[in-house]
Amino acid sequence: MKTATMSSLWWRALIGLTLVSLLAACSTGPRIRTDADPTADFSQYRTYGFYQPLAMEQSGYTTYLSDHIKNAVRREMDARGYRFSPDKADLLVNFQGVIREKTDVYDIPRSDIQYFYSYRARAYYAYPVWYDETRVNQYTEGTLTVDLVDAARNRLVWSGDAIGRVTQKTPQERVASADQAISAIFAKYPYRGAP
Repeated sequence: MKTATMSSLWWRALIGLTLVSLLAACSTGPRIRTDADPTADFSQYRTYGFYQPLAMEQSGYTTYLSDHIKNAVRREMDARGYRFSPDKADLLVNFQGVIREKTDVYDIPRSDIQYFYSYRARAYYAYPVWYDETRVNQYTEGTLTVDLVDAARNRLVWSGDAIGRVTQKTPQERVASADQAISAIFAKYPYRGAP
């Protein structure tokens, strides 16, 4: 009976740690990846504009989400000392969103208690049994990419990706998620506009 009580406490502790880990993962937001051209001289850039046509507007029209992303990009670039110049920009900003179906296959360590009857002792004994349970999880992953292009050379000099799971959301929640993703991407942008 003592073994069964210890196993119950162990399982409760494992479940508690799992829930804390999941909550911590949810609060961190999207994963961010960035890449910069090592040959680019970021000290020469003063102004920015938007690449034409934007990758997210390849179909020829804008959406409320692409307009909101443009505003969020302008906020972040302005905060870093760049001036918006739609006609004569040093940097051109492009962005796009991609959605993919993904599959996770993982093993979860499990334990159980098996009871065996001992004819010699005329009693049941509990023994722990350990095994792995395979789980398959299908989900949708979205990537929002922001590219900064040297306008004079038409060359990509910096790129940032926000990668996260896509869930059903209201339009307001989509706008908030896009805003969070743009802020997280530009938090990894180390350069400032030249004075």
